[in-house]
Amino acid sequence: MNTQVCESTSKIVEWLQTAGVAYGMRIVAALVILLVGAIAIRIAAKALEKLLEKTRLGEKSLVAKFLVSAAVKAGWAFLVVIVLDKLGVDVGPIIAGLGVTGFVLGFAFQESLGSLAAGLMIAINKPFKVGDFVSVAGLDGSITALDMMAVTLATPDNRKITIPNKSAWGQPIINFSALDKRRVDITIGIAYGADISLAKKTALEALAAVPGVLSDPAPMAEVKSLDDSAVTLTVRAWSRTADYWSVYFSGIQGVKEAFDRAGVAIPFPQLDVHVIK
Repeated sequence: MNTQVCESTSKIVEWLQTAGVAYGMRIVAALVILLVGAIAIRIAAKALEKLLEKTRLGEKSLVAKFLVSAAVKAGWAFLVVIVLDKLGVDVGPIIAGLGVTGFVLGFAFQESLGSLAAGLMIAINKPFKVGDFVSVAGLDGSITALDMMAVTLATPDNRKITIPNKSAWGQPIINFSALDKRRVDITIGIAYGADISLAKKTALEALAAVPGVLSDPAPMAEVKSLDDSAVTLTVRAWSRTADYWSVYFSGIQGVKEAFDRAGVAIPFPQLDVHVIK
């Protein structure tokens, strides 16, 4: 037993005298390269961020974040290969394996890659931003978060919905917050026997009294259609986007109360039945 211990100790000492010092130097050199490389990657990332700030991409755009993130990851991958090579690891098979793995993963994650590509298109075209109220993929809500893979909405009834960018970009996008003004449309029916001119005048006066209704463009009231039980009017006003819903609800109530005061009848659905004997 003592003989085996002595032989093992002799081999370790021999290895340390021959290859150990050289390998230790390799480890030290690899650690130095890793440290210097990490600092260089951080400096390069900051420089890229400042460079992108001077372009139209802006500091906080998704494209800028994506480019900086991709550059950092690529830098770390290159640094790891250099460190492994310095330690004596044959990196050729590793690089070849990464190429094959990337090809396989490309097929496996093609849906995710589609969302990533769509996220890049969203970042470039900027159809919406955080805080906007939008209709995306047939769903309505306020944008609460954006990244290169998905859009997160908060619905008016406070539900959180995450939509893959591929679905968001692949369908029409309606941004209700993009412009500073919105048109408020109110549809209301009056009796066939009612005075249409009086109804239009009353509706316009009622809208003028609603807080948030803009005078330019001026409100309007016109006959939309002649329906089975009523003459249907369209009453339109403009408001600032932030005031849309308050103007809409107050406008409906204001027109209804004004019609009651003016004696403009709003009919119930009616059906005339003719009995032939």
